[in-house]
Amino acid sequence: MNLRGTVRADRPLVVLAVGEEARYLPPELPVLLTGMGKVNAASAVAAVLAAGPRPTLLLNLGTAGALRPGWAGIHEVATVLQHDLDTDLLRTLTGETYGAPLSLAAEGAVLATGDTFVADDAERDRLAQRADLVDMEGYAVAWAAAQAGVPCRLVKQVSDEAGDGAARTWQESVDACARDLAEWAARHFG
Repeated sequence: MNLRGTVRADRPLVVLAVGEEARYLPPELPVLLTGMGKVNAASAVAAVLAAGPRPTLLLNLGTAGALRPGWAGIHEVATVLQHDLDTDLLRTLTGETYGAPLSLAAEGAVLATGDTFVADDAERDRLAQRADLVDMEGYAVAWAAAQAGVPCRLVKQVSDEAGDGAARTWQESVDACARDLAEWAARHFG
């Protein structure tokens, strides 16, 4: 976890997984780098929110893999789900609901979050039955924000096609994605 800048009650807190994604963000925005994965994201966000002050918004920016052909550019997330947690089975076993999808916006993409970097055509096609995009932190950020009562938006830049070769494509595209995300943030929050 790395917090750059000061969290203020009158500004959003921008949350990203890694520094490569945050490279070009406006310096006036506080930035929390959580590290990759759901545990890192949830614990970093919870720690910062518990320490206070609370920002007006948690803005999770980052890269995501496209699960469907033709998906490119920046997308706001309407619904986020965990693709690596069997919510239905857990409900059957316990009678409780754990990890239900979270609604964030009236319209936009469906994001599947999990602790796996999806770089396999078969896995991508399986996930495409439920979502448009895939990442490793979005659900955890949204969940931690909801637990603290802080509004949250997830905005993702497509970096790869979440299939064979995605890791190489991510490495080749992350700098351009970071520039696009920084431009988006400057337009909306600069």
